[in-house]
Amino acid sequence: MKVSNFFAGLGAGLIAGAVTAILSAPKSGEELRTSIKSSGSEWKESMNELKARINELKESINHLTEESKTQVPEAVDGLKASLQSWQEGTAPAKEHLQLEIKAIQNSIEQLQASISKDKDEEEKKKDKPTAIDPKKAQDDDSETA
Repeated sequence: MKVSNFFAGLGAGLIAGAVTAILSAPKSGEELRTSIKSSGSEWKESMNELKARINELKESINHLTEESKTQVPEAVDGLKASLQSWQEGTAPAKEHLQLEIKAIQNSIEQLQASISKDKDEEEKKKDKPTAIDPKKAQDDDSETA
């Protein structure tokens, strides 16, 4: 619904209501004619005032539209520039963090390799038969007897 159609309907309704109220009032003919003339001139003034306000509203909307056409792109460009500046400013820190992460990953891999190597050595020691000392074997035999 257009704004102008709404206000036109509103104005027509107000006029119809006023005419109905004036005509239903108990007045003499001359008082009624005077009342209708004054109401008519009041309604003309009200309608002219309403038209003026509608025109002001249209001009304000047009002004805001034109202003937004210039302001919005400027704001977007400013945001893009700020974002690019932030990315450029954080790039060295990002690179440093990536190097630190790689160093940590390498340390973890070395630690895992070392742990794996230690486990393999322990398993080899468990699987290897140990030489028995004859004196210990005799001592063990005498203790069990």
